[in-house]
Amino acid sequence: MVQVVIQPAYGNPMARRHWALTLDQQVPFEEEHFRSGLTDSQFDSLIGLHPAGRTEFWGATPNHDKRMDTLQSGDVFLFTGQNRVRAVGEVGISFRNSVFANRMWAEDPKNGSFHNVYSLLNFQHVDIPYSEIWALPSFKTGDNFMGLRFLDAEKSTEILQGLRIESAVAAQQADQAELKVTEALASGKPLPTEAVRTTTTTYLKAATEVLVHRAEALLVQDYAATLNGVATSRFKTPDGGIADLLVATADTVEVIEAKRSSSRTYVRQALGQLLDYAPWAGQPVDRLTVLVPERPADSVVTYLHRYGVDCIFRATPGQYTRLEAPDEARAHLRERWLA
Repeated sequence: MVQVVIQPAYGNPMARRHWALTLDQQVPFEEEHFRSGLTDSQFDSLIGLHPAGRTEFWGATPNHDKRMDTLQSGDVFLFTGQNRVRAVGEVGISFRNSVFANRMWAEDPKNGSFHNVYSLLNFQHVDIPYSEIWALPSFKTGDNFMGLRFLDAEKSTEILQGLRIESAVAAQQADQAELKVTEALASGKPLPTEAVRTTTTTYLKAATEVLVHRAEALLVQDYAATLNGVATSRFKTPDGGIADLLVATADTVEVIEAKRSSSRTYVRQALGQLLDYAPWAGQPVDRLTVLVPERPADSVVTYLHRYGVDCIFRATPGQYTRLEAPDEARAHLRERWLA
């Protein structure tokens, strides 16, 4: 399970100085000034995960020791400040070392060294307003996320799904688990469950890796702006799925799932999500709709219409076109949507 942590990191002058030193630029930890502050095991772990000898770092003071001990490689940090998520990154190597920390950052006058150090993988500058988090079912409007906050499993899942954050480390661990299953099946040997769950991390950062997918969120915002003030919301299922958009008027209740591509692969995924979400909207649903950035192929539209699902695509900036499913298909399958 990937843990999500909200880390205020830009709200005061000290935080901004630290940001400039170790997030706006990578720390060359193999250079003598930094290397001499690391133990051999810490350096070996870092160079194994960051072979270029440099990466971004952040840290926490001793009052957070207990929670910082729970960090694992692949956990996701949201770095916040000035009412926005300003960056996102995955935990690489975490350790406790005040000497190394003090060579990167000045100590906090009240709480001391930022000795709970962690390196970052896939560090990505973003610009996500708090309102996008507030729109998620388990969060409250006006929450300014003061103080380091470790989210529980339910809220972590909401953040990852709702903000479309993909953990590359978690994906690699899943690939490793699949390899173990493949090898066991090919050899005819049993595979203990724990062997599937337990994997090592040897992830190397790729320059083209994308951690946060913003296209779908921006597509939803762009489409919602065309609804002339119609109220919209989001909801979640008992299994933690998050619907992109619930549009309820006096006449129609519609669930919309957005995808960043109009290809069949993405549309097929959206259809599955809509069928999963529809029974949990809190009210009977009249329409299910896939929202995409451009018109899909005719065969893809036919595929959606077969299940009574509409398609909306961005025709021009600020203009969207709806391809309606036949009424008889929608009426025939609506009972199954809500079953």
